[in-house]
Amino acid sequence: MLQQKIPATVITGFLGAGKTTMIRNLLQNAGGKRIALIINEFGDLGVDGDVLKGCGAEACTEDDIIELTNGCICCTVADDFIPTMSKLLERENRPDHIVIETSGLALPQPLIAAFNWPEIKTQVTVDGVITVVDSAAVAAGRFADDHDKVDALRVEDDNLDHESPLEELFEDQLTAADLIVLNKTDLLDAAGVLAVRDEVASRIARKPSMIEAKNGEVAAAVLLGLGVGTEDDIANRKSHHELEHENGEEHDHDEFDSFVVELPAIAEPAAFIERLKGVIAEHDVLRVKGFADVPGKPLRLLIQAVGSRIDNYFERAWAAGETRGTRLVVIGLHDMDEQAVRAAIAAAV
Repeated sequence: MLQQKIPATVITGFLGAGKTTMIRNLLQNAGGKRIALIINEFGDLGVDGDVLKGCGAEACTEDDIIELTNGCICCTVADDFIPTMSKLLERENRPDHIVIETSGLALPQPLIAAFNWPEIKTQVTVDGVITVVDSAAVAAGRFADDHDKVDALRVEDDNLDHESPLEELFEDQLTAADLIVLNKTDLLDAAGVLAVRDEVASRIARKPSMIEAKNGEVAAAVLLGLGVGTEDDIANRKSHHELEHENGEEHDHDEFDSFVVELPAIAEPAAFIERLKGVIAEHDVLRVKGFADVPGKPLRLLIQAVGSRIDNYFERAWAAGETRGTRLVVIGLHDMDEQAVRAAIAAAV
């Protein structure tokens, strides 16, 4: 008898949408299901992996958490993802379910297509693709178009490019979805949530299911067990880049850059956070995430910034033998002035 395929859930979404928080909640409420987690980090510092390893979920031990830190998974499928999946499937205690958290900069479509590789397809199926949306960001117009203005400009010059890479990426992640989670709805009123629903729906031709959430709190029964088999429907979920490929254009991710900033201990974290907001606004930084060493505190301070909104809290104790320090991953557009940003963050300490 052929062994039943292992279901895999792909969780995608833009930077800071709440993917890691949702997965952490999932692991803590998995009902005994053994879950293997693959994390595709963008940048050199495995922040999300460290956060999830500290969740204490019996269903997902540290050995079940695998980090891929070589950049966008869609560009490293053959080098990273396929060998990782093969090793996972060779384990004696195979997982009941595989969860893959993509980078906030990743295109989900090539990853989904990879499940059609012969050595993967016979053993694993894509249970579903879940796209997490930062409702507060969308409500603030971060991805909204002024359609009338764009149409007017097109009349003037058909050769102008009016699509930003962020908007394309947002739409690509929505296009791949079987389930869209509108996260952080607690930051909006009813009218605001309705407007976000309409905005998200207007971005895609497909109409996947859409649910609301706050703090990434979604029941495991909702996230797992969709049973879609998404790899068989990939042709109906083409990304902007795939459509460009069909027209002979090249695909790359040069729109984004990331680097790690190492800093001394942060004696006054509240003041540092306020100054960091100014740096983010001045240099149009997309995302900052990492940890800070606060003198006199046994716990390390987690810092997660999306635009000017910065979450910070003492997350876990410094491990025995772990070197205390402050390390932040900074993610921005390709034309970001790295040296200026580094200097500004250093001056904020």
